[in-house]
Amino acid sequence: MGRYLKCLIIGIVFCFSLISLPQAYATYKIGVLAKRGAPKCMKKWGATGAYISKRLGEKFRIIPLKFVAIEPAVKSGKIDFLLANPAFFVELQRKYHLYAIATLINSRGGKALKRFGGVIFTKRDSPINKLQDIKGKRFMCVKFSSFGGFHMAYRLLLENGIDPKRDCRLIEGGKHDNVVLAVKNGTVDIGTVRTDTLERMQDEGKIRLSEFKIIHQINDDFPFVHSTRLYPEWPFAALPDTDKGIVTKVKKALLSLPRESKAANAAKIVGWTEPADYSEVENCLKKIGYSIFK
Repeated sequence: MGRYLKCLIIGIVFCFSLISLPQAYATYKIGVLAKRGAPKCMKKWGATGAYISKRLGEKFRIIPLKFVAIEPAVKSGKIDFLLANPAFFVELQRKYHLYAIATLINSRGGKALKRFGGVIFTKRDSPINKLQDIKGKRFMCVKFSSFGGFHMAYRLLLENGIDPKRDCRLIEGGKHDNVVLAVKNGTVDIGTVRTDTLERMQDEGKIRLSEFKIIHQINDDFPFVHSTRLYPEWPFAALPDTDKGIVTKVKKALLSLPRESKAANAAKIVGWTEPADYSEVENCLKKIGYSIFK
């Protein structure tokens, strides 16, 4: 009888260990909007996934997502966290109850930046000099769902009596780099991307800022050229079904990210801070008649 009980106990322990294996080896997926393509996304955010994995002793994987893949990934529950532009966050928060756990702090010349904007630009020798000159021109945005690469400029143009969907030959470029290169090569007359794109591409040797003219440039102490008002930076959000204990640990890890760490350097950021107020993003989406506010 004693031997029977011993075998029974061993069997029960073995069964429980098998049940717990999937959880012990669970991989948490962080969906990231790959605004400049998947390779650049991995180069920029792969170290962040490795940093969180090491801090928590769990496996975290970066999943680069195209603009059109963001909502399906959230809706299907194929990711546990999302890092994307604020417009996606505002929309998906309303639809699927995502919630922000941190906001990115960008970096330029060592300066911490919690906001970003949009820049409208053309070739240096273009006859386009002001917003009103855009009418009738070939105008390229990143995607109609891109906050920094379209929504911000769209709001600015509407406020100045210009509807790019009606008054311009509006084209989607797909990626920020595509828009910049299309303007450079003369494929389109004018383009818009999020702030820091032009400077990053110059740092990579792909362009020179001197090749372009900034339209409606705002001169202030913000270190990136910009044409629009500024909005809060990208939020790091959790899906509602993601384990709350893991969410708390991820948030703590992000807020504790050392400024000089490999993850911060790869992403060219200072770190992370408490979630920002995204009400001004909602205001922008309302102004442009975004679908969730119609």
